[in-house]
Amino acid sequence: MRAVLLAALAVPCLALAQGTSSRPPPGTSMGAPRSQPLSGAALDARTDEVAGLLRCPVCQGLSVADSPATMARDMKAKVREELAAGYDKEQILADFERSYGEFVRLQPELHGVNWLVWLGPVAALLLGAVLVGRALRRPAGATAAAPARDPGVPSRDALPDDPRLAAAVLRVRELVYGWPGGIRPGQQQVSRS
Repeated sequence: MRAVLLAALAVPCLALAQGTSSRPPPGTSMGAPRSQPLSGAALDARTDEVAGLLRCPVCQGLSVADSPATMARDMKAKVREELAAGYDKEQILADFERSYGEFVRLQPELHGVNWLVWLGPVAALLLGAVLVGRALRRPAGATAAAPARDPGVPSRDALPDDPRLAAAVLRVRELVYGWPGGIRPGQQQVSRS
């Protein structure tokens, strides 16, 4: 047992003596840098650009570049370090996606269910336009057929038997609908109910 314990301690000590560590250096999960290291104004501009593509896990409606949260500032600092080390935008976004999940991207890639997120609103808009177009093209007489009339119910053009009440109904129709004499256009004679 003692020999196993000494062997386990010897490996890190040997690595330190040779100037290497048994732990991989930070950022190795991203692979080798594929871009040139940035500095100065170019680094600042590129940091804001890449941080603008990441969603703040705290504020969720803001990008890391716009969020005042401490976590967002830390994420932006990490973006800056990785850009200064020479990693490109896709490597950095992939690294954050591995850490936080696909949700961290403000603009998710087009694969899998994400197609619905990108194309769903467009498809709904097109479907709505088709339905409105079909409704507008339909002739006025092509609507639902008139239901059979119940003989006990008077028609909408019927007037009451009382002459004074009939005159009042005609006057109201004239004022409200603008029908001359209170008679609907196309109606020949006034029927009584």
